[in-house]
Amino acid sequence: MNDGSTSGELADSLRALVSRLSPGDRLPSSRELIKEYRVGPATVARAIAALAAEGAVVTRPGSGTFAAQRRRLRAAGGSEMDTDWQTVALTDRTVDTHLIADPLGPPPAGTITMDGGYVHRSLQPTRTLSAALARAARRPDAWDRAPAGGLMALRTVFARIVGGSVAPEDVLVTAGGQSALSIAFRAIAGPGSPVLVESPTYPRALAAARAAGLRPVPVPLDADGLRPDMLADAFAMTGARLLYCQPTYQNPTGTVLPPERRRQILDVARASGAFVIEDDFARHLGHGGAVPRPLVADDPDGTVVHVTSLTKPAAPSLRIGVLVARGPVMERMRAVRLVDDFFVTRPLQEAALEVLSSPSWDRHVRSLGTALRERCAVLAAKVTQEIPGATLAGLPTGGLHLWVRLPSGVDDAVLTGAARRRGVAVSAGSRYFATEPPAAHLRIGFAATADHAELTEGARRLGAALTDVGGTAADEGFAPPT
Repeated sequence: MNDGSTSGELADSLRALVSRLSPGDRLPSSRELIKEYRVGPATVARAIAALAAEGAVVTRPGSGTFAAQRRRLRAAGGSEMDTDWQTVALTDRTVDTHLIADPLGPPPAGTITMDGGYVHRSLQPTRTLSAALARAARRPDAWDRAPAGGLMALRTVFARIVGGSVAPEDVLVTAGGQSALSIAFRAIAGPGSPVLVESPTYPRALAAARAAGLRPVPVPLDADGLRPDMLADAFAMTGARLLYCQPTYQNPTGTVLPPERRRQILDVARASGAFVIEDDFARHLGHGGAVPRPLVADDPDGTVVHVTSLTKPAAPSLRIGVLVARGPVMERMRAVRLVDDFFVTRPLQEAALEVLSSPSWDRHVRSLGTALRERCAVLAAKVTQEIPGATLAGLPTGGLHLWVRLPSGVDDAVLTGAARRRGVAVSAGSRYFATEPPAAHLRIGFAATADHAELTEGARRLGAALTDVGGTAADEGFAPPT
C-alpha cells in the first residue's frame, strides 16, 4: 500500500485482520500500522475510527486497539446491533448484580410472592397516600425547586421521630433508604477500605458498599444480634473505621439488640474511632410491642449515621428516606447527594409530610403491626408443619420475614429453584452473607402475600418443593419458635 492509499482501503485491510483475531486480541499499534502499510498517522486514525464506529474494534487510550466481541443482538427495528464492545469498555464490575437482582428472573403469573421486601397492597395506606399526593400537587409551589437538604417541615418531623437531641439541621432527606445507604458509604469511607457488616445482613447494603469500592468484613450474630466481642476483634484486625448494622428487627434474622449490647457496640465503635451506619428501616414495622430507641438518639459524639425511610411501612413508590448525622460527616453527605441529584422531588416530600402529620398515620402503623404479627404467627405454624427439620430460632417481634435454617443436606439455591417451579418465590439465604454461609437458610416473607390463605398455600408449596429436591427432614427434628 502506497502513500496515496485511502483510509477506506486501510479499513478494509484491518477488517480482514480483525476477522482472524479472537475477541479481545490487540491490534498492531499505530506506529506498526504506519510502518507496515506505508501511510500517514491521520490515515490510520481515520481507519481505526471507522472500525470503532462499526463496533469491530474497541480503543482504550493508553492501552491500544482491541478486536471486539462478535455476538450480535437484535435491535428494536429488527436490524442487528452489536453491544459487545461494552465488555471491554466497562472493565471490572463494581456493582454486584447477583445481590440486587433475582437470579431466577421475574416469577411467572400466579406465583405466591414470599421473597419481597414490601407490604402487600392491601396493607398499604393507599387512600391516605393518594389524598396526600393530590393535596401536595395543588400547592402553588408544588413544582418549585426543593431545598437540597429537604423541606424543613419534613426534616422537623423526622427529627421528632428519631428523638434524643436530633435537630432538623441534622436531617438530610433522600430518595429512599437505598439512596441513603449509597450516599453514606461513599461519603464516609474511601475505595478499598474495609466495612464491618453483620453476618448475615441485607444484600443490597453489601451491593452498595461494594459499588462504593468498600470491602465488607462479616461479624457474626447470635440470638441477641451483633456480638460486641467479635466486633472489637474485627475492628482490631482490620483497622476498619465503619460498621453497618441493623439494631432493630434485623434483616434477615429479625433480631433486636438488647439495651446493654447497644451500649457496648457504641463503646467499641468509639474506642476504634469508627462510624456506625444504623439502618433503621423497620422503625414502623413493629408487631405491637415497644420499639427500642434508635442508636443515634443516645449518641452524644456523632458516632452514628442513622438511616430510615417510609418505603417499607407505606408503599414501594414513596421513595422518601433520611440520613441523620452530626458533625463534618453530614457536610460530606450533603456534598455527595448534591452531586447525585440535587434534591428529592418536592411533591413527594410534601406528600410524605402530609402523611406523617395525619392522625391516620399512627392508626395505620398500629393496624399494620397487628396484621404483621398475625401473619408471622400463621407462617411460622405452617413452616413447622410443612418443613419438618427446619429451625426457626424464634418469632420476630417486628419486620417482614422469617429466617429459617434448612435441614442438613438441603441446598438453599436448589430449593429456591424448586419452589419457583411449584409456584412460590422465597429467598435463598446464601445471598445474605458477605462470605461463605455457615449453613443453608431461607428468608420467607409474610407481608407481600394477599392474605392468610395465600400464606398457607405458599408454605404448602414450599414443603412440596422440599420433597422434590429429596429433602429428608423428618428425622432431623424441628426446633419450634420460642
